[in-house]
Amino acid sequence: MQRLIKRGLMFGNLFHVDSPALVDRYNRALQHLTGKRTTETDFHIDISGYSPEVGDELGDHLYLNHAGVNRQFILLSMEQRTAPLLNAKFSTSRGILQQFIAENEAQLFALTARDAVAGELVNSVFDVSEPRRLFDLRRVKVEADTTAGTVRDAEKLGQMVERFRTEKDGWYDDVLIAQMIELAGKTGDVVRNPVKLRQMSFDQRNFWTAHFGGLYLFQDLDHPAVVAPSGKDHLGDLPIKYVFDADDRNQLAKFFEYNGLTETIVEARGINSAAILRQKMDFILIDAVADEGGDLTGATRADMRRLAREHAGKLPEEFHALGALVNWAENGGNWPRITSDHPAYFYTLRASDTKDAELVNMLLAELAPKDARQMFICHKELFYKTYARWPEAKKAYVADFLVAEYQVDKAGARAALFGHDAPMEPPAPRKPDPVSDLIARVGPWGAVRER
Repeated sequence: MQRLIKRGLMFGNLFHVDSPALVDRYNRALQHLTGKRTTETDFHIDISGYSPEVGDELGDHLYLNHAGVNRQFILLSMEQRTAPLLNAKFSTSRGILQQFIAENEAQLFALTARDAVAGELVNSVFDVSEPRRLFDLRRVKVEADTTAGTVRDAEKLGQMVERFRTEKDGWYDDVLIAQMIELAGKTGDVVRNPVKLRQMSFDQRNFWTAHFGGLYLFQDLDHPAVVAPSGKDHLGDLPIKYVFDADDRNQLAKFFEYNGLTETIVEARGINSAAILRQKMDFILIDAVADEGGDLTGATRADMRRLAREHAGKLPEEFHALGALVNWAENGGNWPRITSDHPAYFYTLRASDTKDAELVNMLLAELAPKDARQMFICHKELFYKTYARWPEAKKAYVADFLVAEYQVDKAGARAALFGHDAPMEPPAPRKPDPVSDLIARVGPWGAVRER
């Protein structure tokens, strides 16, 4: 992992806490949330305030995320908003924190100038001891204040000011005036500069969780389902009809299709589909030949072709199928029939333009695990776990590629791979048909075991 850390591919873009003032604020917030303190004087934190160094010191890397639910957070600086979220247990958590920071930018900027802001992503579930409990996670509410209670005191002062203005004898209430003066010394002028954080809550219906081996819950769809790529037999009875794992390839393909969640790369508008497919082939090639022990540093396109020729006998079906697809796209070759049973099928897909595009691309990264680039971009938790098991040659090649081709322009790379052009005109309404009516009555996946 040191290679990834040194190249900024792991623990990159964390906020550096290295001044006595920031350390003191962090400790006040940590004491406020958990009753713990750190003796570290130089450490790094993610968007939620979690620090790998502090986690090592405390012997608990979930010290701000007990039991993996209701994640707590510590904000020391607005710079944290661009930091990653480490040890993520839910795919929605970083986005929620980013939206909370964006919606309260001015207030948080003022508050963090003097104190740390401590808070929690709150829902009604305090443990997920069994998979069924995940279905109780419907909304997440953000609660936050400074460690000194500035927001709470400002709200109280605001109420006092209103009493002072509206009550008949407010001008003569010496006790009320004294209390207002005392609170104003803590909060400042709340009339001219209101200190208030916007109360925010977020729906959490479609999400990924790291619990139970990694699950994708798609509840807010026309045809809902749970996807457990690593296996579903341990999940027990769930309050949803359809549960799939990575072996249910045909059902997964239909699930994507009926919900309009995916599109084929070659049919997507505004991207260089052949270049994307060719790069996927390179990763599949490297996966197949890396254990040979050769040096793959700085491998060129000619080197990749040479490797493909030399190792043609051991290249998997995915490589040859994507090659045929590239040949069709560039040279007008025969259209290759790649069905959902084929190992290359999920390599040919990407998320369509829906609100769940990031979640779908995350799932596709699990279903097409040899595409190291997509896994790194869309599912870092899985990437780091998988990377640790790779041969050294593959580790070096992938790290070099990500530094050269992704780190230099992250936004551009994401747009080129997963972006969507605006449609030229709205699609025509779909006419009802007997097949759609049948799907609506009995479900789209046929004889699948109910749960």
